[in-house]
Amino acid sequence: MWVGIACAATGLTMTRAGAEALVVIESESGKVLFAQNAGQPWYPASVTKLMTAYVTLRAVKEGRLNLDTPLVVSANAAAQAPVKMGFAVGTIVTVDNALKMLMVKSANDMAVVLAEGVAGSIENFADEMNANARSLGMVQSSFVNPNGLPADDQITSARDLAILARALIRELPEYDYYWHLPGIRMGKMVRWNYNTLIGRYPGADGMKTGFICSSGFNLVASATRNGRRLIAVVLGAPSSAARALKAAQLLERGFNSASGLSWFMTPFGTVESLQPIAAAPPNLREEMCGAHRKRPATEDEDDLVPNNPESPYAVFLASLRPAKAKGAAPLREMGEPVLVYTGTKPPVPGSQASTESKPEKKKTAVIKPAAAKDKDGEAAASTARPKRKSTTDSASGDTPATKPKPKTAAPKEAAKHDAAATATVSSDATAAKPKPKKPSPNPPPMTITSPAEQSSQTR
Repeated sequence: MWVGIACAATGLTMTRAGAEALVVIESESGKVLFAQNAGQPWYPASVTKLMTAYVTLRAVKEGRLNLDTPLVVSANAAAQAPVKMGFAVGTIVTVDNALKMLMVKSANDMAVVLAEGVAGSIENFADEMNANARSLGMVQSSFVNPNGLPADDQITSARDLAILARALIRELPEYDYYWHLPGIRMGKMVRWNYNTLIGRYPGADGMKTGFICSSGFNLVASATRNGRRLIAVVLGAPSSAARALKAAQLLERGFNSASGLSWFMTPFGTVESLQPIAAAPPNLREEMCGAHRKRPATEDEDDLVPNNPESPYAVFLASLRPAKAKGAAPLREMGEPVLVYTGTKPPVPGSQASTESKPEKKKTAVIKPAAAKDKDGEAAASTARPKRKSTTDSASGDTPATKPKPKTAAPKEAAKHDAAATATVSSDATAAKPKPKKPSPNPPPMTITSPAEQSSQTR
């Protein structure tokens, strides 16, 4: 059986030769077990959010804020393109809940909420992202926004992402649960993690997916067996199911290297020794989102494919597990989704949290993002955007947010806006400095909503 799996693992599907970047490494040693185009520059898409989480959690460790710090959804955050939570301007979200929404739903608005909360503006946060990238040895990475929406200068590589993933695992072990949350729930809304290896591939425990038309389907994945943790990076896969399959094959190949099958492994050295390639990132827009496609590629394609028992992904996973009872339906063994909410405290048991709250008599004292300073020392607008040129991915829905135009609100409009902002504040969110606490990764079980109910939510 293992020989058959080894053959499947070594026969990685390369039908689009040169069109993907792949690497798998050991987390502890950094040893490269397999690499292909690992030094090729690439558009990261939403795997950018791994760096957003890294910078945010480093700020928490440094005491600049804590997981219970309340942050405000700004007009700039609310204006981000989907996928997003879609909260109204003025909504209060804690750092912990914003991170959970960021990692599971890949919420672009939550990335900006965190960026502004940590550094005061997207530009200042991008500076921190780049400073951390340099300190980690990510020599090919450049960041201009915290969510990975299309931008010409938002670049990384499989090599650099493997280095980042290794740093997250080794430097921030107390926050490891963020990388393998099965899903989130808010009232009747349930969203599952886009990383479909979690709950399906044996030992899968991270980390993040990404997709824009220019990059194709990206995935940074991790898995642990017998105390040995591996990290696989797949960039430019043709579909969400293909990226999951490739990552599973890479991980299986890596685990097999410690099972007496290392004879087919080529030595690559450590991840830092992988040589960067001096080239422009490939642009896969036409292939991913061109007119030839019957329907536009989307990040949530995974919901349509992996449960098909005849798909290559399902067949591969079946080879790794004992056969199920005849006629048994395919299961999504991801565990229960975790509770997320607006405000600073969870909703009363039995109540339904939603993206909107009733107006309250009191407003909470919150920690607002620090004002960004320009070169003259004046406070910059909260809607500041990166100065880089951005591309547009209208076909995928991943379009860069446009800068809101300043305008003077009429009295009635201002009153309406104030009421809307007040409406998003939870009545129990009164503490200006909440006491630090560890979020619970195991909330009470709940009934999973139907696809029809889920499709009505903001994407």
